[in-house]
Amino acid sequence: MGETSLGTIKNSNWKSVHPTAGYTKRMEVIDDNIVHTWIESKKDVILDFMDAELLQVVLQEAGLENREFHIIFDLANTTSITYRYKLAITDLFFNWSPFFGVIGFYNIAESMRIITESFAAIAPGKLCVIQAKTYEEVIERVREYKSGVLPSMELPDEERREEHRFLGAVARLSWLNLLEEPIELPPGESRYYTVFKAIEALRLDLIAKNIDYEKEVQELTHNLQNRITQMTIKMNAQAELNKKSVTEFKTEISDLKSRLATQDMELTRVSTAIAEKTTKLRNILAQINALEIDTEVKKGIADTCLGLIETETIEKRLNTEQTEDDSVFLSKLQKKHPNLNQRELRISLLVKMNYDTGDIARSVGISTRGMESIRYRMHKKLGLGKHQSIKTYLSELAVTF
Repeated sequence: MGETSLGTIKNSNWKSVHPTAGYTKRMEVIDDNIVHTWIESKKDVILDFMDAELLQVVLQEAGLENREFHIIFDLANTTSITYRYKLAITDLFFNWSPFFGVIGFYNIAESMRIITESFAAIAPGKLCVIQAKTYEEVIERVREYKSGVLPSMELPDEERREEHRFLGAVARLSWLNLLEEPIELPPGESRYYTVFKAIEALRLDLIAKNIDYEKEVQELTHNLQNRITQMTIKMNAQAELNKKSVTEFKTEISDLKSRLATQDMELTRVSTAIAEKTTKLRNILAQINALEIDTEVKKGIADTCLGLIETETIEKRLNTEQTEDDSVFLSKLQKKHPNLNQRELRISLLVKMNYDTGDIARSVGISTRGMESIRYRMHKKLGLGKHQSIKTYLSELAVTF
């Protein structure tokens, strides 16, 4: 920060870039406590927001937070300001530091004249609003204020006074939203009476519109709360159903585990019995081979024993390979197709486990041709189409579980 011989305090950081609006705002402090703000732009612009934070920084760094200060705006290249900017200026009037003394505008374009005069019309009595043509003029008038000479706010004629009052009334409605404050009407014989009467009618219409809007908001809020309540009830009910489903599912799992435990015990018993039967069959086969009988008869008896041994071996392997998933599969399959009998359920499991027809036939104690007949009946019981495969259907069914 540096101070020039002209009594101006500058800081290169006292700026704000507005890329969307197409300008850069800069600030400096003149004559100890006058904040000078202007824009840099190669074209006419509309000021989008006031940079209140930048102003606060300037006041802090210039030591003006608890001292009287004044602000002057260079409005060159400014054709208008946004509603947001207007609100910021009025906030500056009413809510900023009690040390705020003068706000001045200069280089005012014709399109900005009504706006700056509206600011002057609504400014509180303690705040002086100056409208000047040039920088030199506004500086001179601010310095007069600082020396104790208050600028005259008296308007030259009745027409200007009524215009001033009119702009103030409109600004209070649109910028400050002071709908509860009645419009002060001029005497009935005044030629401005109808204009102010129209503004008063507008104020009353806006009040009525706000009341309707508030009712609509209340109704929408009420409807929304009802919907939220209904959704909450529905969600709670669904949660209870889910809890019930979880409980039922846990019970089903417990039942399945119990059945699996029973089946494991049965499998152990069956496997032991099969092992014992196989051992006895092998002993019988050894005894048959030791007999001195007709060779063909001996071979026939031996082949029968070997077939029985092979069947028992397959049966044992089938029983020991059955897993928990297989038991779950059988349980679900029975629920989906309750018309299947126990042998058909077992055949379904063996088909799903990729055993061939011969092994399955031997396991259930039927011929291969008999097995084909059973598969034909199962095809109908499962409700399969002509070209649907039992194996494919059961494999897909197992995956869905």
